[in-house]
Amino acid sequence: MHGLLRRLFAPRWQHPDPSVRRDALQRLDIGQPQQRKKLEQLTRDQDSDVRLSALVALDDLETLLQDYCHQIESSPAPAAPATDTQREAWFSAACSLLCGQQGHTELATRRRLTCSLQDRRLLNAVALNGDNLTLRLDALERLEEPEDLVHQACHNGVTTVRHHAAERIHDEASLKQLLQHARRDRHVTRLARERLNRLRADAQWFESQRQQRDSLLEQLERHARSPWEPLYGGRCRHLQREWDKLKEPPTSEQEARYQDACRNCRKTLQEHEAREQARQADQQRREEADNVRESLMEGLEESLEGIHHGGTLARQDIDSLRAQKQLLVNRWQTLSDLHPPEPYLQQRYNAAMRGYEDVHLAWERFQQLTPALETALTDTDSEALQALVEECHWPAGLPQPELLSRAQATLSHTPAPPNQAIPEQLAELNDLLDNFEQLLERGAFKSASRLHQQIKPRIEALPAQSAHKPLKTRLRKLGARLAELRDWRGFVAGPKRDQLCQTIEALAADTTLTDAGLDRRHRQLVKEWKSLGDAAANRELSGRFRQASDLVQKRLAPWREQLARERQQNLASRIELCEQLESLLAQPAEDADPDVLRQIRDRARQQWRLYSPVPRDQAETIGRRFGHIRHRLQSLIDQRAHDIAEAKRELIEAAQQLLEDSQPPHQRAEQAKQLQQRWRTLGRAPKGEEQALWQHFRHLCDQIFALRDEQRKHHARQQSQQLDTMQQLIDRLDGWQPQHTSETSLLENAVKEANALEPLPRNRRSDGMQRRFSGIVRARRERLNRLALVEVVQDWSELRPLLNAHLQADAKVLAGHPAEEVDSQVVLGQSQTDALNKNVLTGPFKSAHLARNEARRSIIETREVEDSLARLRVHLSLLALGSVHQRDEPLRLAIQVERLNEGISKERSPSHELTYLLAQLLALGPMPTEVWQREVSEMDALLARLSRLPPP
Repeated sequence: MHGLLRRLFAPRWQHPDPSVRRDALQRLDIGQPQQRKKLEQLTRDQDSDVRLSALVALDDLETLLQDYCHQIESSPAPAAPATDTQREAWFSAACSLLCGQQGHTELATRRRLTCSLQDRRLLNAVALNGDNLTLRLDALERLEEPEDLVHQACHNGVTTVRHHAAERIHDEASLKQLLQHARRDRHVTRLARERLNRLRADAQWFESQRQQRDSLLEQLERHARSPWEPLYGGRCRHLQREWDKLKEPPTSEQEARYQDACRNCRKTLQEHEAREQARQADQQRREEADNVRESLMEGLEESLEGIHHGGTLARQDIDSLRAQKQLLVNRWQTLSDLHPPEPYLQQRYNAAMRGYEDVHLAWERFQQLTPALETALTDTDSEALQALVEECHWPAGLPQPELLSRAQATLSHTPAPPNQAIPEQLAELNDLLDNFEQLLERGAFKSASRLHQQIKPRIEALPAQSAHKPLKTRLRKLGARLAELRDWRGFVAGPKRDQLCQTIEALAADTTLTDAGLDRRHRQLVKEWKSLGDAAANRELSGRFRQASDLVQKRLAPWREQLARERQQNLASRIELCEQLESLLAQPAEDADPDVLRQIRDRARQQWRLYSPVPRDQAETIGRRFGHIRHRLQSLIDQRAHDIAEAKRELIEAAQQLLEDSQPPHQRAEQAKQLQQRWRTLGRAPKGEEQALWQHFRHLCDQIFALRDEQRKHHARQQSQQLDTMQQLIDRLDGWQPQHTSETSLLENAVKEANALEPLPRNRRSDGMQRRFSGIVRARRERLNRLALVEVVQDWSELRPLLNAHLQADAKVLAGHPAEEVDSQVVLGQSQTDALNKNVLTGPFKSAHLARNEARRSIIETREVEDSLARLRVHLSLLALGSVHQRDEPLRLAIQVERLNEGISKERSPSHELTYLLAQLLALGPMPTEVWQREVSEMDALLARLSRLPPP
């Protein structure tokens, strides 16, 4: 009861029925405050349509947009529209108010609300239908999706909006779509085409950059895998500079490949630098070894020279010479194990050894005969003395021992020391005293003591004369200085000997050292002990030192036995190595690679050093054998390197001839690449020649490749000019629209120009040009064909009076009247006839006119005429529409078969085919009026369709 009373007595704007409330609010006046409050209450109504109507009545655009956007974004609620119809109503109302089609909202408010919108559909509607340009542009600025911008650029009615939308399109797919649909605005079309061309050019540029980087990567990776050569580092740096020149940044994969290749190149360079440093270090060690050899050899040579220039030969001289020789042999063998001596040093060494052997053998013979010589001198047995002197075979230039000098003096019956000294002897003694003084100043006690022993007897043997006193006085002073030096050495050597004894005794008791370290330390102490000579020497210290040394040697005996076995094994390995190298040198390969031989030489040297030490008594022999083998191996390497150098000179001559040849540059470049391949397979020439040969050969190859590059650039310029000419032809043809069939020659000339430019370079640009040119030519041919059809239809329209005259004559004949001949001059008029006789009534139309007059004199079935007319109509429909009615399908198939058969024998253009059809139509008769009236309207429609020109 309460609900019924409420429905009966409640106001209509509060009625439970939404339709009643919506009708009621239409009658509320917004100008009255009470009714405006009612409208404001209705804006919060449960029904969507009521709320929408109230908001529209109040012109509350902001609240309407808020509710609309909230309904779009949130899920459906009781207050939200329930159907798509209601949602469309809200959209239409918002669009009308926002665009200014309804309501009185100010433009500033609408612009502010538009700038805050997110709904794409509403923004598109405002951009399309807004009543203000700035409002449309504001809506356009809120649109971000490419398809929205394409839609605005194609269909917006304001030019400025279309242009702004087109300028914001950048992706290729949207530009293609814009170019395809934007037909109404040439500015937009041109903008899309230019931007698309720019994108394609950028894509081609990016692709070329990528291809260049890939090419550089392949070259750099190939270069990283190749062995080192003189220009390895320069080529690597060149490739890196070319890589840095490219502006497009590389991909992560390309960057990784580039870093790996550069790392491999640096590794190759570092390995070469390491080998070069090792070679330089080896050369430095070799030079140091040579310096040590020279110093030792100079000492031995000076001793030999001193012996030869001395007065008499004593045992002390022989012992000193033997010690120097032993030191030289030991050091020489040690250094030869590391670095073989130079040939001139080996010759000096051999000469010094021969000189020592001569002195040593003479002294040994003298020592064996000394007792017999002393006996013979005592017994004054001249014959035995003569035989013993001859048996000594004493060398001529070598000073004789005192005993041998007395023997020879006895045999020659002359006193051994002369009573009067000659001036030459005095000068010699002065020189010896000068040497003696220099030795004292240097502190060379041993040499000075030995020289003093040689000089003293000779000076003391001089007669007591005033001329000889300065020599004796100087000898006494120098002797005093020698004694002082001996005392000083004794003063210094005493504590040193005591320290050495303590050190060697501690060494003998030390068990922590290894055998090698113990032996090295023992040898050092023994060497230091011997270096003291006889200074501060006594039996107690010598005994202590010798006892401790014996203990050390006893401890080292097992180790030395093991070392001796290792020496024997090393000697056997060295002998085996020598045999292997000798077998290799006995039968060398004719095409042996010198690099391989160098590797064999270096590896053999490493193995030789590895098989060290060897027994000292055989070290010199096996060392000489290995040195001889190395010399032969080096000679073989030099010979093969010389052969390679000759082969490379032949390649240089071939490259020079290739540079002067008249072949095309690209063929010469290919042959130069083959020469480079042969160069790489040859190996290396001698060290001093390889770099010069390579630079000469590389210079010639660079000139050949420069000619090829110049040819390529010239060809590229020709191709670019060819493409530019083709582009100009396309642009000229694109801007030309034929207006008459007489302009067909222009199209044919353009096709001839394009054919003259063939063949175009094969790339994406030329393919696009050819496709575009073919499309333009096809479009222009179609337009010319349509123009020809239009001209044929126009000529036919001028012949319609003649056709009507024939129809009237046909009607009279069919009605039973006698046949009349239609005169074209009478029907069309004399002036027109003259013109038509030139253009129309020549050829098929004139023959058709005569045939129509002739047909009225013969009897033809009406059915046959009707079928022929229907066939002509279907044929004309195929020309105009390309399709026919379903009832005319059999005729269509028959006509198409006929057209195919005619097309095999000869090709006819559409205008010729239309002329042929119209001529048949003119010749067809006699024609019943009802048949013609039934078909003429459709045929006129088809002809009117053919007379319409396509849009330019």
